[in-house]
Amino acid sequence: MSAIFHNIYDFFDKYFSIPNIYISDIIEIIIISIAVYYIILWFRKSRAWVLMKGLILLFIFMFIASVFHLTTLLWIINKALSVGIIAMVIIFQPELRRALEALGRKNKLFQVFRIGGPTYEERFSDKTLDNILSAVKELAATKTGALIVIQQDFDLIEFVETGIRLDAKVTSQLLINIFEKNTPLHDGAVIIDGDEIVAATCYLPMSENFNLSKELGTRHRAAVGLSEIADCLVIVVSEETGTVSLARDGELIRFADQPTITSELLKSQDKEEVKGGKIFKKGSDRNVKGQ
Repeated sequence: MSAIFHNIYDFFDKYFSIPNIYISDIIEIIIISIAVYYIILWFRKSRAWVLMKGLILLFIFMFIASVFHLTTLLWIINKALSVGIIAMVIIFQPELRRALEALGRKNKLFQVFRIGGPTYEERFSDKTLDNILSAVKELAATKTGALIVIQQDFDLIEFVETGIRLDAKVTSQLLINIFEKNTPLHDGAVIIDGDEIVAATCYLPMSENFNLSKELGTRHRAAVGLSEIADCLVIVVSEETGTVSLARDGELIRFADQPTITSELLKSQDKEEVKGGKIFKKGSDRNVKGQ
């Protein structure tokens, strides 16, 4: 028994001995902790979570093998891990690509270093926003299925090319007519860039997120799928229930009401400046109550 406790002590003394700690070490610990936290969050939202649980069990097994000096097993595990890291990069290449794309979209660092104060270039006008809201309200009331993509910084040309080019001004009447049942353009998604409906009947990538509810149809899965790889807002109107859902950053907001839809459209419009907890509209001195 004493030999086992001695081995445990040697294990912790070898791998967990406490060195001299300096301020730079504390800063590194904080940075690494934050990075690990977000990596774990990413794992939770992807298929890699299953792999993560397997790796945790493997490390527990390594600890047991080290305590009992199972050298052959330790050698096999070490060799398997060295090959497994390369295999993990290959197998989870789509998830890693989406993670890097998400990191690139959330470019808060560059916004901090803007010179000369905040600059704005709204993506679409208030009139376009009102037309989208009006169309969504009417589509929901008549239980007309719809899939509307609001493009932001990410260029969606590869998805535009899968549909029929329109390059038409955004109006509520046009949006309603596009999604009218049994019309040539009602199937697929509409992509809006600025104040124009760029294309209709566009095909979007389906999400592979297994956490999505089984009751969700192809429209909702396509909306989440596109939002996972592009910084866009996708509005979904259910054909069965008439409820409205919103997809952004791989997350789905179901049963969205009018204020929620308006708020998300304002975010996509990118014409707000936050100062001291209050939201100031561009070109106006009035403010709206901040969150």
